[in-house]
Amino acid sequence: MPTNTVEQGTSSKRNYRIENIDFLRGLVIVIMAVDHVRDYLGAGIVAQAPMSDDASLGTYLTRLMTHLCAPIFVFLAGTSAGLMTTRRSPKDLGYFLLTRGFWLILIELVVVSQLWTFNVTGLPFLGDRIGLAFQVIGAIGLSMMLLGLFQFLGSRACLILGLLILLGHNALDSVWPTPQTGQPNVPLWVGLHTQMGTAFGPLSLYIAYPPLPWLGIMLAGFGSASLFTAPAAKRNKQFLIIGGVMLLGFVILRWLQFYGDPNGWQSQASALLTLRDFFNVTKYPPSLLFTLLTLGVGSLIIAFADKVPAALKSVLVTFGKAPFAIYIAHLAVIHSLSIVLGMIQGFEAQQFLTMYFLFPEGFGVSLFGVYGFWLGIMAALYPLAKWVSRVKARRKDWWLSYL
Repeated sequence: MPTNTVEQGTSSKRNYRIENIDFLRGLVIVIMAVDHVRDYLGAGIVAQAPMSDDASLGTYLTRLMTHLCAPIFVFLAGTSAGLMTTRRSPKDLGYFLLTRGFWLILIELVVVSQLWTFNVTGLPFLGDRIGLAFQVIGAIGLSMMLLGLFQFLGSRACLILGLLILLGHNALDSVWPTPQTGQPNVPLWVGLHTQMGTAFGPLSLYIAYPPLPWLGIMLAGFGSASLFTAPAAKRNKQFLIIGGVMLLGFVILRWLQFYGDPNGWQSQASALLTLRDFFNVTKYPPSLLFTLLTLGVGSLIIAFADKVPAALKSVLVTFGKAPFAIYIAHLAVIHSLSIVLGMIQGFEAQQFLTMYFLFPEGFGVSLFGVYGFWLGIMAALYPLAKWVSRVKARRKDWWLSYL
């Protein structure tokens, strides 16, 4: 899901890096890990229905918080590419984006899909087919490949196109096909704007992240890259205004309910439940309101990033310099821990060689336990992040840009 493309700045030996980009990327990869620990180690409602009315407030807020991750990752991937325009010609940048995007899609389907299930022999719930999941890594990869073409139009054109996609794609909600689970003969193009599954012989592909709106987010990030190169005071003011406008737009559009999200809200039995319904916006695919909320909060985080304590910021920057490695490693570690925990709780290891939503009833820990595991996992992965970030700072081998 994360990318680690090259930026321009002064915060490391690679003097084109901008520290606040690494900080924000590191923050969201750490937050993302909470969500995946909840998926794989949480019990019952903690794991499977975090936004439902039956979920505790803590479970709901945990899921709501982790909504920040994917949009910010994708936006920053575009930003990183935009900052590379000062170092690469359009032709060189296009080649890099096309090849790296293809590489990310390959990793998503060949490696990441198997880390979700630990099963390469076939899943019963997929008719004994091998599961391939097109998730955020794949969405980033495809968007990156398309950005490799669109960037020849220039950053302003990319920004306009990205905004048009983000503002307009929800107009497709009422006309776009929405196939039922298991529906046969669904054309692949349907997955551009809605979740869908299809089979190819012994393989079953599920598009969890419809790529059209994610492309819009990446294009917007590419076109906004110059914001990060402004002097600190000006940059922070700009992001404060942008974040405030986006959040105000979210509140107004959500309140009026005339456009921007297919999942409406209504008054509930209490003010708290009403607020929960109000903020329960659509991620798959990311609606306009989902994007305004998450990137609006992300903009405010950037605006105040300079006020974060240095010790905490240093840790998050380190994670932000090695997001790809941490993403791959954390999935392997979390899924492995679910098997160990399951066996301790009396289950068979075989029961965990599948997607987390099919783990046996009675398995898992409370939300408190989820956070405990999360802290331990992040502490265990920090040395890996530190090593990778040092290698990238010390060496300039071409292949490091693909990690």
